[in-house]
Amino acid sequence: MSASDELTDDRTVSAPPVAPAVRAAALRARAYELARFLSVGGIAFVVDLGLFNLLRFGPGEVLGHKPLTAKVISVVAATLVAWLGNRHWTFSQQRTDRRARELAVFAGINVVCALIPVLTLAFSHYTLGQTTALADNVATVIGIGIGTVLRYLGYKRWVFTGLRVPATT
Repeated sequence: MSASDELTDDRTVSAPPVAPAVRAAALRARAYELARFLSVGGIAFVVDLGLFNLLRFGPGEVLGHKPLTAKVISVVAATLVAWLGNRHWTFSQQRTDRRARELAVFAGINVVCALIPVLTLAFSHYTLGQTTALADNVATVIGIGIGTVLRYLGYKRWVFTGLRVPATT
């Protein structure tokens, strides 16, 4: 082979393909993380709804005449439950040593994402003129879905930013 043949050789060197087992393990890890995230969210939802109803309609109807106060208290409690669950279970490998910062950013993301179902409902109800109970519920569920996706991405991007510790087997 001559020197000119070496210069015109069109072969390219590529990185070896990622092993299917590695890809499958990464997908499985992400699926488990999502399942943990959704289960923590489900528990926080039950805390929110349960505490709200307990404060409003439970024994003594402690805040029966103050529904907004009851809701604020239940949302704060649910946010703390979600932060603890996500910090110690869902994203336990990525948590940082700065707990106050994590909680503050976590709460900020939750405030923003809590507005999304309100906005989707307002858009559907007032802009599109869809005023049936079904339309209101669909708009709310769509907003909750969008908010859930944004929460997950926000937590991974801005809250639980510690280094991932590889799993040992």
